[in-house]
Amino acid sequence: MSKAILYDATICIGCKQCEVACAQQNNLTYNDSVAAESVQSAHKYTVVLTKEDKFMRRLCMHCNQPACASACPVGALHKTKVGPVVYDVWKCIGCRYCMVACPFNQPKYEWGSLNPRVRKCIMCPDRIAAGKQTACAEICPTGATKFGERDDLINEARQRIRENPGNYVPRIYGLNEVGGTSVLIISSANVEEYGYPASAKIGDTPVPEYTGRVMEKVPDFIPVWSLVLGGIYWISHRRDEVAAAEAEERAQEKKNGRAQ
Repeated sequence: MSKAILYDATICIGCKQCEVACAQQNNLTYNDSVAAESVQSAHKYTVVLTKEDKFMRRLCMHCNQPACASACPVGALHKTKVGPVVYDVWKCIGCRYCMVACPFNQPKYEWGSLNPRVRKCIMCPDRIAAGKQTACAEICPTGATKFGERDDLINEARQRIRENPGNYVPRIYGLNEVGGTSVLIISSANVEEYGYPASAKIGDTPVPEYTGRVMEKVPDFIPVWSLVLGGIYWISHRRDEVAAAEAEERAQEKKNGRAQ
């Protein structure tokens, strides 16, 4: 069975212990300066956002059929059988197509490095293989981040919403979005308020399936180059959507470099 993470924002206290544990697990620097950063980056895979008295985690959603892996021409990203979407730095050629493809804008690039890599949450695959929880779930003092079997967590999320309907927006984010993900979120606020894409925008269809559906309907007589140009057009316009985020990441990397 596939593993997953259930994040219940209603019992999160904003302690940021998940940020600390993630940094330690991935050998990342974590200090007061990093703790104060409110955006994900190549050196901060998860972030706890605060709005008034509410909190929300941002992290890789680990899609059941990940667009990042589908877009990668060398197989540097792949979905494991137990849930995590992992990254092989030795295969990566730095094309950053994964950044373009991801509907959740999760892969980040080490702009300030002479030997840059793509970085993101990989859901502690070594810990999972050893029968342990993810680092963020193990350290969470309230159980707001919980690790387990995806089906069990879905049932638990539904039960929580059913038993306390006034505490939750009546949906499990990640249940069906882009074909389902290995991170599930329940909250008293709409996740879109914290930067997650709207369900209506990304849909329930796994992103990699769109390519197959289009190819099935393309007549044999259509020149291959028209498909190639169409792909280039889509990529260029998708890049426009992530350009602002990339600029922010580069600025953040430079700022952190000066601070250190």
